[in-house]
Amino acid sequence: MTIQWFPGHMAKAKREVEEKLKLVDFVMELVDARAPLSSQNPMLQDVLQQKPKMIVMMKKDLADDRVTDEWLNHFNNLGIPAVAIDVNDKADMKRVIQTAKMLGQAKMDKLKKKGVNPRPARAMIIGIPNVGKSTLINRLANKKIAQIGDKPGVTKKQQWIKVKDDFELLDTPGILWPKFEDEIVGYRLAAIGTIKDQLLPLDDVVAFAVEYMQEHYPERLGERYGIDRDMDDMWHIFVSIGKQRGALESGGNVNFDKVAGLVIHDLRSGKLGDMTLETPPESE
Repeated sequence: MTIQWFPGHMAKAKREVEEKLKLVDFVMELVDARAPLSSQNPMLQDVLQQKPKMIVMMKKDLADDRVTDEWLNHFNNLGIPAVAIDVNDKADMKRVIQTAKMLGQAKMDKLKKKGVNPRPARAMIIGIPNVGKSTLINRLANKKIAQIGDKPGVTKKQQWIKVKDDFELLDTPGILWPKFEDEIVGYRLAAIGTIKDQLLPLDDVVAFAVEYMQEHYPERLGERYGIDRDMDDMWHIFVSIGKQRGALESGGNVNFDKVAGLVIHDLRSGKLGDMTLETPPESE
């Protein structure tokens, strides 16, 4: 199955990123810590070319700490500075600023050698929809500048934001690539709420998440729903969760849509515990 979704405003945003890239000194790419590779836009990797880049792994508070460390090592081994953050943690925010200043310093040193007065470093912030760009920008600017929403696609235009005297940040809309050739990428992004729920059947997304948890986090299913780790029939799993959580119709039958809604809410809100849905290639 190939999942395709490329609204017109995203095609326009890609062109604008290409045009504005020459105005910035480095790029700050945001990914979701629960799916760091799947939430990287491969289309943008081509656009960015040789521009210096840092990775900000968002929502680390919802991700598995052990796997997050593996991903940080993975990116750093590739020569890409990376930080994992909770936007509500002041120490994490300081790390973002410190890493950004380090990347921008090289450009400032070049300007100084040419006799040009130093200016704040300029960065472009990019990422796929609903990864948390607006929230991060508001924290960095220490005031509400970017519009925030709990659905993909809230930011629709570019804007410059000054982060104290440290650097200037160019916000861009979240951009998805034209299609997901690998359906597993689509399921991961759907599970964490990055793509719209209407794109994939929710029960299929939940079935994918449950199977992954059975392999990597079996104790979570037992604690939350009383699911035995050896139960491998998805129909019985849905029925068991439905009965345990009261997702029943008037006749007493299990409502599978309600079950899917319950599980996806528990997953995205962290009620199933901190977890990551993919590991670095070298760890697999």
